[in-house]
Amino acid sequence: MRVLILGGGEVATLVARRLIREKNEVTIIEQSEERCHHLEEILDAKIVQGNAGRIETMERAGIGHADMLIAATNHDETNILGCLIAQNYPNVTIKLARMRTHEVDRWRPLCEKHLKIDLVIHPDREVARRILKVISLPGVSDIRGFADGRVQLFGMNITEQSWVVGKTMAELDRSSPPKNSLMAMIFRGHRVIIPRGQDQLLPGDHVYIVVPTKELRECLDFMGLPKKKRLQRVFILGGKQIGIEVAQRLEKRGIQVKLFERDLRRCEKISTLVKKTVVVHGDGTDQRILSEENIEGIDAYLALTGHDEDNIMASLLAKRLDARKSVALINRIDLLPMTQLLGINSTLSTRLVAVDRILQFVRKGNVLSVKTFRDEEAEAIEMLATSDSPFVDKKLKDVHLPRGAIVGAIVRRDGTVIVPRGEAVIHAGDRAIFFCLETLVPQLESVFLTGR
Repeated sequence: MRVLILGGGEVATLVARRLIREKNEVTIIEQSEERCHHLEEILDAKIVQGNAGRIETMERAGIGHADMLIAATNHDETNILGCLIAQNYPNVTIKLARMRTHEVDRWRPLCEKHLKIDLVIHPDREVARRILKVISLPGVSDIRGFADGRVQLFGMNITEQSWVVGKTMAELDRSSPPKNSLMAMIFRGHRVIIPRGQDQLLPGDHVYIVVPTKELRECLDFMGLPKKKRLQRVFILGGKQIGIEVAQRLEKRGIQVKLFERDLRRCEKISTLVKKTVVVHGDGTDQRILSEENIEGIDAYLALTGHDEDNIMASLLAKRLDARKSVALINRIDLLPMTQLLGINSTLSTRLVAVDRILQFVRKGNVLSVKTFRDEEAEAIEMLATSDSPFVDKKLKDVHLPRGAIVGAIVRRDGTVIVPRGEAVIHAGDRAIFFCLETLVPQLESVFLTGR
């Protein structure tokens, strides 16, 4: 497939790298000359310097031969204009656009009806949903859903005080965990481990556990995590769109919110958009101001500015000032392993959210969902088993999975969830959820879907 990507930022780079690895022909339009040189060094793709909103640039990049357009510049207007230009080229059968505007709900029907855009991605909204899921679960750093919400994958940090420290997977299995649960991934520094029986848990590990939604609470109890507590007070740092979105959603739940923003004009604007949120004109990273605003004992501190370093420092300060939970928005993906080591409860990336949505849509068909972890180090992929798959109707112990891949859950057509062991069997029509090292994804998809 020939894919034209507008914009050469982090999202475009991550998507391009994956598409190239899967033998697609990729062209990227990027305006910055310096960025173009960088992309030429790291990607086996055609790089075209120019304005992605101009017909001449699009034609130079080969729009007349492209099968798919991914509009991922940092400017909504350019993305929309690029899709409009592509309308004149019938060979472009698939169009995706990333949008940042708060008016996305009003734009979406226009994009779908008049520009025939197949997918409009709004990463801030998805990140807001993830934040709301995670802040009410003490000790949980991340939670992702699969199979229309029937299966949950939750992440947590292993502290020195945790009872599981030093335990191997085999020992944990003998400690009577919930029957339908499985430790799917361990992140240790810059390493990713798809655990086997003798792998041991160490302080500082960040682990992901898969479990049926109905048994989530039982699994949290087994891991020693506190009970869910009703949120009462939340502080938000940053008055950009994502901060406002989260504040509005928390208001609707009856939660007391304080939002900190340094820009006075921005504060005045935010005050017209929220109803009960207290907007504080001040530096939400200043210990004195936070103490004056009674940070001690708040349920969550959400650092959602556009500056990763500020978010990291603010989250660490909030923890020191006795905030029960800290969440940091981190867009430099290479910083994610460091935040884990620093003890920040939860990190989210709008860039990884966008990458997930794009890759899921690009694959479509029998690939039902895609979740990327950290700097593309691991992936969870949900696929529909077809009758001609070599995995079907065989015991998992007899299926030769690539080392570094594991079947985390099977969801039957009737909705039954199985977290499998070696005797389990995948049937045609089942959803199979795999966890694997990112480098194995093309091989795993090829074998599971086509038998090649």
